[in-house]
Amino acid sequence: MNGWVLLLLAILAEIVGTTALKASQGFTRPFPSLLVVLGYATAFYFLGLSLKSMPLNIAYAVWSGLGTALIALLGWLVFKEPINAAILLGIALIIGGVMLLNLASRS
Repeated sequence: MNGWVLLLLAILAEIVGTTALKASQGFTRPFPSLLVVLGYATAFYFLGLSLKSMPLNIAYAVWSGLGTALIALLGWLVFKEPINAAILLGIALIIGGVMLLNLASRS
């Protein structure tokens, strides 16, 4: 399977795990707590598989950067957490940084 597809699966699994982490309310709710463990285990599994065909610096930057940006947006959409111009700028800078790392690694 393509490294980018595996990395996308890792990012999606991390998002599930992190969203469940908020919903678990400090691991006091069993089902969300189980989703945390399964989400992160799945994320690391697919991240590890993606590293067979991708450089570590790119895979980790994309995984952590896009995961962070998407979680920030989900926090706003799902959990009604505040968002403002500074947060949106930060998300844009994260995505721009990931893109720059990806471009720089190709040169």
